Amino acid sequence: MATATPIKIDFVSDVVCPWCAVGLKSLEQALAKLGDDVAVELHFQPFELNPQMAPEGEDIIEHIAHKYGSSPAQIKQNQEAIRERGAALGFTFNMDKRNRIVNTFDAHRLLHWAALESRQAELKQALLAAYFTDGRDVSSRNVLVDVAASVGLDAAEARRVLDEDRYAQDVRAQEQFYQSQGIRAVPSVIINDQYLVQGGQPPEVFEQTLRQIAAEA
Repeated sequence: MATATPIKIDFVSDVVCPWCAVGLKSLEQALAKLGDDVAVELHFQPFELNPQMAPEGEDIIEHIAHKYGSSPAQIKQNQEAIRERGAALGFTFNMDKRNRIVNTFDAHRLLHWAALESRQAELKQALLAAYFTDGRDVSSRNVLVDVAASVGLDAAEARRVLDEDRYAQDVRAQEQFYQSQGIRAVPSVIINDQYLVQGGQPPEVFEQTLRQIAAEA
């Protein structure tokens, strides 16, 4: 019986990035196809699309128009394309519920803690669904605690992590590290610290890349 090839994946992303949700679903489908051929160690690394975002957030249409110069028609067209990509992968984007872009630093701190509790992947998936599917405010500490509890994390401890500003320095250091490595867009999927796949790629791209890397290993 062949032994599984160990592969380390650092998934650099933000929880309010729609293409990160698409990319993660694609990666998950690719890993399901690879099955026991690989033994994957998956880490979610922090990236803030809007690190200067005010606590109250910003209307998403106004934000995209200001940041990218997109017209309302272009924004609607892009949202529909994202919704279709998500649906094809089994992820629901309810664009009408997602009307504000928010600060995500607390969410990244909670994800850092969840990794120490071996619940990071579950929390990441739940945060993406909370924001994109349910339209919840993932900058709200009450929402974050609720989402953490929904994946089996201790609610009281999650609250303490947030209120005590735990892991702030760790998250800042990780963000700065990936920026220093030239990461300017997400999702950025780094495999074995040397291969980079960027954007919401189809499952086939991830599968082909991982098979090639496993074969070389």
